Amino acid sequence: MSLSDLAIAKTDDLPIRHEGNVHSGKVRSVYWLTAEDSARICEERGYEVTPGTTLAVMVISDRISAYEIIWQGEDGLQGVPGKGASLNATALHWFEEFEKAGLAGNHILESPHPLVWIVQKAEPVMVEGIARQYITGSMWRSYARGERSICGIPLPDGLENGQKLDELLITPSTKGILKDIPGVPEKDDVDVTRDQILDNYEAFAFRSPEDVDRYETILSEGFNIIAKQADEAGQLLVDTKFEFGYIPNASGDGYSMIYIDEVGTLDSSRYWDKSAYADGKIVENSKEMFRKFLCDAVPEADVLLNKERMDEREALGKTFKVPVEALMATSELYKSTAEKLTGKAMPEITNARQEILDALSEFGIVE
Repeated sequence: MSLSDLAIAKTDDLPIRHEGNVHSGKVRSVYWLTAEDSARICEERGYEVTPGTTLAVMVISDRISAYEIIWQGEDGLQGVPGKGASLNATALHWFEEFEKAGLAGNHILESPHPLVWIVQKAEPVMVEGIARQYITGSMWRSYARGERSICGIPLPDGLENGQKLDELLITPSTKGILKDIPGVPEKDDVDVTRDQILDNYEAFAFRSPEDVDRYETILSEGFNIIAKQADEAGQLLVDTKFEFGYIPNASGDGYSMIYIDEVGTLDSSRYWDKSAYADGKIVENSKEMFRKFLCDAVPEADVLLNKERMDEREALGKTFKVPVEALMATSELYKSTAEKLTGKAMPEITNARQEILDALSEFGIVE
């Protein structure tokens, strides 16, 4: 088996019958199914959804993105072996834990293969809810420059890099480019305040002001569930990102807010080794390790850290090849940390494309 076979990077060209264009994000490709196939599959599989629900096949890849760039590897290795399966398994674990705790549902109806989710269409809330328990990363860099607030939340003087905060902070940012909201630049991933969301809740796609409280509640409670279990597994949950959406109730009497995208994964969260932190050291057990590698490896780290140098960053992403050793070390980190968090072994995938198509054949959508 060659290096190029160890990771699946291209997932938007599978022979899956779908409608419209395949949406390919940083790591996932989404195939929206036809109304006919959606209705048939809902009936055949017994999904408890509202009639007329649109389904999608969501296929995760082993691509790795950091600093808004998808990075290429050396010697034909175009991703991180096992990364996609580790992400899916971790997210599924937390979604199940949230449901058991009675927090909220999610968009996943079934996972017929470790790299595949069958999901229902949701109306996304245009806010990425970021919860922070420690000061680090971009928050620390802003604080070190003298800023003493984040998303309108005041911060005290005297904080140190890596310090645990007195309370969990919810620091929302925009999901996509939003227009005509006072004080909010028309850019993706812009920090916003709670007051801005409340004053313009419809522009952020909330259905009511009360739902702003609801998203904060299930965000905080979800964070606490992950943090507690992670602590038991020797990991500290430092910060994490949640996304939310609405689906019609199966009974047809209104809408429910659910979790969408992924939760608690090494892509969307920072985890630190608990015992190392107790000894005054920070050991990253998340994608932050890969980000640190990039900063150390590229000619000038500021190109990655400074959003004003995006043109240079995109050029770098086309020319810089990540060493195989770095991708394999990242692979081991993703798998081992996912196993600690979920308590389960990660699946071994030997022929991703064929396995995906075999798993989907019973749905009647493979062409």
